[in-house]
Amino acid sequence: MIGKSIFDRTVSFVGLLFIWPILLFCAILIRRNMPGGPVIFKQTRVGKEGKLFTMYKFRTMKVEHSGSSISVAGESRITPLGAKLRKYKLDELPELWNVLIGDMSFVGPRPDVPGYADKLVGEDRKILQLKPGITGPASLKYRNEEELLARQEDPVKYNDEVIFPDKVRINLNYLNHWNFWLDIKIIVYTVLGKELKEKYFQ
Repeated sequence: MIGKSIFDRTVSFVGLLFIWPILLFCAILIRRNMPGGPVIFKQTRVGKEGKLFTMYKFRTMKVEHSGSSISVAGESRITPLGAKLRKYKLDELPELWNVLIGDMSFVGPRPDVPGYADKLVGEDRKILQLKPGITGPASLKYRNEEELLARQEDPVKYNDEVIFPDKVRINLNYLNHWNFWLDIKIIVYTVLGKELKEKYFQ
């Protein structure tokens, strides 16, 4: 996957050069509308081979809140501006830095917090051979995940028993069927907001 790594670093570098005005604009909005906290949210996630790294996103929540690592649409801890940033995926733009420095890829499994990665056993642990991604086939299928969870009586239970195992299955299929053009297709579908129709990603 050397070509994948070269593509990731080259495109993330060019992307950061082009979108820095958007990054600056988002940072100013957060500073003005969500004072009293950092602009960038930092969190420890699990990367390739189980190595921990710091993931960067724009902050979308109140500074002082209690809640799980599962986000649900409409939660009071998510600010109005934060909801807008999440809706248009602008909160994830700082992850381009993670791609540039090699912690993440454009396409791959979304990086889990350590508690969820610890649940991977047996064949499922093979997905740790991949760098986590900004997007991926599982991300496309569950692009409205927060809205889906908001409709559940017990969002955490539904995530743990339904969504998380399904994401693992999809990511294993991605690993087994990976090729460079599949990554390009996933990126294009992400921009278009479409779901992959291949049977092993359903």
